[in-house]
Order: sequence, then structure tokens, then C-alpha cells
Amino acid sequence: MRTIFLDRNTFPADMDLTPPGAAENWTTHDRTAPDEVIERLAGANVAITNKVPLRRETIEALPDLKLISVAATGYDVVDLEACREHGVTVSNVREYAVNTVPEHTFALILALRRSIIGYHQDVLNGAWQRSEQFCFHTHPIQDLAGSRLGIIGEGAIGQAVAAIARGFGMEPVFAAHKGVDGLGPLYTPFEKVLETADIITLHCPLTPATRDTLAMPEFRAMKRRPLIVNTSRGGLVNEADAVRALQEGLIGGLGFDVLMREPPEAENPIVRAAERPDVVLTPHVAWASREAMTEVWRQTIEAVDAFAADAPVRTLT
Repeated sequence: MRTIFLDRNTFPADMDLTPPGAAENWTTHDRTAPDEVIERLAGANVAITNKVPLRRETIEALPDLKLISVAATGYDVVDLEACREHGVTVSNVREYAVNTVPEHTFALILALRRSIIGYHQDVLNGAWQRSEQFCFHTHPIQDLAGSRLGIIGEGAIGQAVAAIARGFGMEPVFAAHKGVDGLGPLYTPFEKVLETADIITLHCPLTPATRDTLAMPEFRAMKRRPLIVNTSRGGLVNEADAVRALQEGLIGGLGFDVLMREPPEAENPIVRAAERPDVVLTPHVAWASREAMTEVWRQTIEAVDAFAADAPVRTLT
């Protein structure tokens, strides 16, 4: 099968990406612009993409395409309806990030809760060297133990975050879906989570129903000035509203690994606020431990080889 990997640079250059065994003709591109997709996939049977979009007009222009193997869990870059209509199988990877994303989530939480960024910058600016005692207190520090962690998203990653939280002596609660009642006793009402959480972290997919899960109405309902952490998908939190809420003192800090548009524009409100000591912004790398990336690639090529053997795995269409 002729197989094309559209965005190889989403993995580190020093990582060995073994081609699928079924790829008789194997081509990789470091990156692919939207206007290059159709030309590069012409005659291909398999497309591998991490973040390169494959929309309806692309699918319709590629009659030889039979499989799209998404090197990620999120598949919003692929038009599934068009794939179904044109007989294109779509496969993704799953549950590879149950360690890396929760660990990154807590790296952001700890950096904010203990003001690591602010104190590090103070040291670089010479404040410790000029101090007249062994320490100084320019930023607030709070323990995690005894605090309430509101988790939006109850899947494998959300559950792993809750497990880590319990190890820190926190009280993790899973928020009921916004605007949905009757989910049962395992869920805390969405509004109550807003009112009582010390930290809120998001671990759900981006869909029309979850877009702007947190915006000004939700920020105004928060009583404990919580930290807001998003290592899931840009768009779950309204970025302009989040910065406004921070400026108005409605929340205590922002820890973001994802933005609505990536790479972001210079005027993105989170980017512009990132110089603040109560904002930590990382470039969509929560997923990218070496162990997790190895598993992503294993599942990606497994999907190609399984399809070639008429036994497709993890299919979405």
C-alpha cells in the first residue's frame, strides 16, 4: 500500500519511526500545508496525520484513499462523515496518554499553586541575592493537601488525574456535564464544582457541546478563585474571558498546554498574559513524553498493518 505521513515533525527528529510493514511505498513529509494535501496524497492508499486536516473536499478528491491513521486520540482534523460516504476507514490511537498528560497536568498545578514561576524569576532578577535573610515571600504558596480538585471529563485521563490527586491528599470530584442533569451520584453538579473547587482541570474532547465550557458566566460563578488548567483541547475555555477573569481576580491562575489556534498568533490573549507569574503556558507537549510517543507510533503503524490484513482496529468509521 502506498502510505504517506503528512507531518513527521510532530515527533522529535531523533525518534526512530519505523514504517508499517504493509507500506510497500513509504513517504514522509516534515509538514504539510493545507493547499499541499491533495497533491501529496494523490494515488495514496493510506494517509497518516497527526494534525494536518483532511476535510470533505480533500476526501472527495482522493479516490484511492482507503485508510486514515490518526497519530493522536483527537480526530477533529478528519471529516468522519465524508469518510463514511466514500468508504474511507479512520483509525486513531487510544489511552496512550494516561501517564504523560496527568503528570503534566500536575506539573502545571504545582507550578501555580507554589508560585514556582514567580520565585524562579525573582531569583533570576537578583531578589534572593539582595535579600537580607534566607528566604523572602513575594508570591503566595498553598499546599495541595485538603484542596478540592474539580475534574471536567471522567475518561481514562480524568480518572488518572483523580488518582494522583488522592495521593496528594486532595478531594477530586467529577463535574456533571454542563447543562445535563441526572448523571448519578458519581458526579457533582457542574454549578457546585464551579462554586467549591480550588482547582479546575479539563480532560474532555472538544465538541460543539463542550466549546466554551468555561467562559465569563462560569468564571463569575467561581467562589474560591480557583486555578484553571487545560491540557485537553483549545476551545474548551474561552481564552479572552479567562484572561479577563484573571485580571478581575475571579480566578487565581491559568495553566494551559493547548490553545484554540496552534501555533498561536502573537496577539492571543493567553500568550500575551504568559509573562505574569500566575500564568504557565506550554506548547501542546503534555502528550509528548518519550514513552507516550513510542506508544502513539506503535498504535499508528498497527492500524495500517491491521487494515492491510482485513482486521482494522480502533476504527471511527
